[in-house]
Amino acid sequence: MFMKYILPLIFLALLTACEQAPKADKATTTEAQSVKEGEGSAYRLDTTISELQWIGTKPTGKHTGRFLIHKGKLYVKDTAITGGSIEINMGSLKDMDLSYTDTSLQRKLETELKGPLFFDVEKYPIARFEITGARDFRPSVGNDVMMKDANYMIQGNLTIKNITKNISFPACIKIRDGILTADAVFNIDRTLWGMTYRADKSMQDKLINSQVNIQLKIKASK
Repeated sequence: MFMKYILPLIFLALLTACEQAPKADKATTTEAQSVKEGEGSAYRLDTTISELQWIGTKPTGKHTGRFLIHKGKLYVKDTAITGGSIEINMGSLKDMDLSYTDTSLQRKLETELKGPLFFDVEKYPIARFEITGARDFRPSVGNDVMMKDANYMIQGNLTIKNITKNISFPACIKIRDGILTADAVFNIDRTLWGMTYRADKSMQDKLINSQVNIQLKIKASK
């Protein structure tokens, strides 16, 4: 009798766990804000190293991948971030977890993600992030921020598929000897940028989690 009731609960718990995006700070999302020109020295992104990694989840597992950075620059004045923008090459989308196990499924997944149900890269080849604000930030004791080494709170307009929302997230930014490195990990809700395909939780095992994990890794120099 005990197993009759406990097994469904275990199954439900496992299913719920699989549906969750990786634990990370959830980006605060609001309407688009005005963008000001950055001041100070321009640091241009090294597009051979900088990239945006992603993790998408579903009840049956997850997929990991990346986008390449098309171009970008950040402005620094007196060691403070004052502005900048990053352009992401959406056509560079690549799944990483299937590359050594199932290249046929990898191609199918990449085609679906690049198609009109998701990023529609033929129509919208570039996504853009423009900084609208940057302030010093240190997670305090009891603060629920998960990125404990963050030293900035970055705010900016993220445009995907011609839809612009303002997001804010913690980041770790270091500047030394003319080199700037930046790391950020956060989750965003893809449906806010018009990607609602299979986001309805009533679809159960066909569900694709609306929360997507983003890992931004940047290297830039003067």
